[in-house]
Amino acid sequence: MKIIRAATLYTLLLLLSGCASMGAHKIEPDRAAFTNAISDSWKSQMLLNIVKIRYGDAPVFLDVASVISSYAMEEQVNFGFNWSSAALATFQNVGGYGRYTDRPTITYSPLMGEKFARSLMTPIPPPAILSLMQAGYRADMVLRVAVNAINGHRNRFGGGGRLRKADPEFYQLTEKLRNIQNSGAMGMRVTRAPGPGSTGGTVMVLKGKTTQEVAQDRIAVGQILGLDPTAEEFSVAYGSVAKNDHEIAILSRSVLEILVDLASYVEVPPSHIEEKRVIASFEDLSGDGRPLPPLLKIHSSSSIEKPADALVAVPYRGYWFWIDDRDVASKSIFSFLMFIFTLTETGGKDNTPIVTIPAG
Repeated sequence: MKIIRAATLYTLLLLLSGCASMGAHKIEPDRAAFTNAISDSWKSQMLLNIVKIRYGDAPVFLDVASVISSYAMEEQVNFGFNWSSAALATFQNVGGYGRYTDRPTITYSPLMGEKFARSLMTPIPPPAILSLMQAGYRADMVLRVAVNAINGHRNRFGGGGRLRKADPEFYQLTEKLRNIQNSGAMGMRVTRAPGPGSTGGTVMVLKGKTTQEVAQDRIAVGQILGLDPTAEEFSVAYGSVAKNDHEIAILSRSVLEILVDLASYVEVPPSHIEEKRVIASFEDLSGDGRPLPPLLKIHSSSSIEKPADALVAVPYRGYWFWIDDRDVASKSIFSFLMFIFTLTETGGKDNTPIVTIPAG
């Protein structure tokens, strides 16, 4: 009888445990796990495409369109009790069976099509660049990453088709705008022109209480850009040349141009340069002629094992390419790039192939 009571108790415990919802308890751990996995895969994909661009290879982006995780639990318990009056013998048996199944299904969608291609090649609007600085991103970083020229002063570009070093005035300008930004004496305002359907414009404002050093930087910025020294507000337009001394013309980059330029910072094996597999990069110089640290440091090594303490690392052509997790500057640039890429229009998936893979 003790065995029957024990088996009955075990059955009740299983039934009670089965009444609780599995899905509710899996939301928190699964959400965190999938979030980290998708984030890590996006970082790896971005770094791999940057390295591929460095080697003249075509980048390919694959989006995680959906993640469906299904769970199943089966429980079965059986027990029996038999006896024989002739032999005065008893026979008992207790059995159990359980199975747990977790089958996530992940759908991948290649990012391609006319809308996505046009979005990659469309320059970032100058107001968006000012908004990034207004949001707290460093002015010198934003301008070095996302701008080709300001009022004719050109930034460096590492793309194979048009390699060029930056004009000395460009780095001087970015450094002084950074100082002005830190002082709080730089801002922006969106104006609305009168009349229906008018879009208005964006104005950069350089005014406010400043120290003598910041005041000198504002004067220097005006001289570099050829601005009216008595004005404090300047309209912002897309272009390489300003139409007058009250306008700032920003020739911004597209996301594709940003990727091509950042790819030039990838450290490649010297043998690959000698074999003409890649084009050698060049050293940047600051406004006063000093060597300028690379905007983004992507290291390479022939080690078999994945580099330790890496923010992200990918294998390519028998080498590991990675960003050091202790390199705060490169991590900031890479994070900024990921954010800029999220603003890219990824439409046009209707005619692209969908790949659905059961991961369980």
